[in-house]
Amino acid sequence: MKYDELKKTLSLQTKPRRKPRHIESSIQQACVLWFRVAYPRYLIFSVPNGGSRNAIEAANLKREGALAGVSDLIVVADRAVMFVEMKKKGGRQQETQKEFQKNVERLGHSYALCYSLNDFQLAVERWLKLKFGYDIQDK
Repeated sequence: MKYDELKKTLSLQTKPRRKPRHIESSIQQACVLWFRVAYPRYLIFSVPNGGSRNAIEAANLKREGALAGVSDLIVVADRAVMFVEMKKKGGRQQETQKEFQKNVERLGHSYALCYSLNDFQLAVERWLKLKFGYDIQDK
């Protein structure tokens, strides 16, 4: 077999490279790190609603209170809570996430849909200014 023939055969056997699947995770990790450095007195935590689980574990989680559509991050400040849904660029909310957002806002809480670290930073700073009347420089 000649080199060109081998090269062609190998190129047919290799699968095209897939795009990274954890883009939202990387963005979310950056957001959590930034928030914990910028606002150490406040809390931020994730809700691990996604991922693959077997049917028994999924049923147990549902009975324990897991709720479809809950936001990826929850930010807690002095008597104020903000819910944050992270999406990669071009990502869309699922219907359960839209319903959760509607319920959260109906109850008087803030909800942000963020596609980047910059989106998250702006949302947090707007929320803090609205709730407490200060900018990041004043904290």
